[in-house]
Amino acid sequence: MYSGNYEEYGNTFAYNVLGETTYSTCEPRNIQHFLANQFKDFAIAPAKNGPFFPLLGDGIFVIDGHGWEYSRALLRPQFARNQITQLENMEEHFQVFKDCIPDGTAAAAELQELFFELTVDSATHFLFGESCDTLGHRRDILQGKVKQEIPSGAAFAKAFNETQSHMFTRFFLKGLHSWHNPKQFQEAVKICKDFTERYVSDVVELAKSGKLNETTKSGKYVFLQAIAKDTQDPIILRDATMNLLLAGRDTTGSLLGWLFYLLVRYPDVQAKLRRAIVADFGAEYDPSRITFESLKNCKYLRWVLDETLRLYPTVPINMRTAIRDTTLPLGGGPDGKSPVFIPKGSHIEYSVYAMHRRADIYGDDANWFRPERWESRPKTDAFGWEYLPFNGGPRICLGQQFALTEAGYTVVRMFQEYKRFESEEMDPFIKCFSTLTTCVGGKGVLVRCYKE
Repeated sequence: MYSGNYEEYGNTFAYNVLGETTYSTCEPRNIQHFLANQFKDFAIAPAKNGPFFPLLGDGIFVIDGHGWEYSRALLRPQFARNQITQLENMEEHFQVFKDCIPDGTAAAAELQELFFELTVDSATHFLFGESCDTLGHRRDILQGKVKQEIPSGAAFAKAFNETQSHMFTRFFLKGLHSWHNPKQFQEAVKICKDFTERYVSDVVELAKSGKLNETTKSGKYVFLQAIAKDTQDPIILRDATMNLLLAGRDTTGSLLGWLFYLLVRYPDVQAKLRRAIVADFGAEYDPSRITFESLKNCKYLRWVLDETLRLYPTVPINMRTAIRDTTLPLGGGPDGKSPVFIPKGSHIEYSVYAMHRRADIYGDDANWFRPERWESRPKTDAFGWEYLPFNGGPRICLGQQFALTEAGYTVVRMFQEYKRFESEEMDPFIKCFSTLTTCVGGKGVLVRCYKE
């Protein structure tokens, strides 16, 4: 679906639904144009603020103008390198994660579901100072320690999943998004907000009592406490954390799911990655060897991450709205090389999924998983804009390095804990499941993880 229309109609085309015109493109130069060069001609809010507002409020992902500038200035310092190098929390959650994986001789694990639980646990730990502990709840069930009530953290994680499937539907309804507002969606949103507001209320009280600085002097970094030094507005704090929770959980969980889905289908890549990990980090866990620098410098690990994000970008399709009459540099004329006039109010849909699979950019094997292609980046007229797993321009993802560090760390630890990975199901047809991000559909990522 994402690539087929471009193959039929060209790399830039227009379509009309219920009298509303949308321009769709997978041209790097066009994408560079509205994400960077003519950034002020386009907005994000008309397409996203309404559909996503019930959960995300006026957070950074759904607003424009001064509100967006304020949110970005508030959040940017929190992704400084000294924060993304804190790997201790990741190991704490990984220890619980591996307890939930059966040995491959006994059964397969659905890794994608576990990865989403791992990333929501680590994201809530980073944001709130304590994890929602969904993996701990799963481990208790596996060990027969069944609790009568579902813990609030596990209930939150379940509700968070529920909200996204509904927001995905609302997004594609565009101006008709208000038609989709079922009771299940409203209840799930309430659970998510109640869970978040509890932490917000606590940190606001700390700030008002003058004890916030005392708490942060302990050396333990908590995102919510850090931004509460700049504002105690509970709505701003709630919306900021909810937006980052969406990013921190979904993108990394989706990336890890696709990565292991591919590794068990490409055993030569799996073997080569294992050799690289053992060489750089050792066959067994040694915390002194897994650092931000060593994760970044392991070339083959980075190539595998980049190649996974190329084939399966976590946000495969995105949108902007023209807020004044403007143009796109390519797509017009008989050969598609002339500019295109874009009237005010028109939607611009862009597919990084389709762009990442263009044979004229990535070669005839663009649809194949080949990490070695990253030894040399493809050169285009808009070099750097043909690969956008984390968006680009002023709205480029603030948490890009945080996500890559967490994903890289998890991959390294998986290879240190398990000797090999084998697919439980070799379905030749790849199934995708889309909410606000895209993950593996069907039965998920069924993998046998062997310790010996």
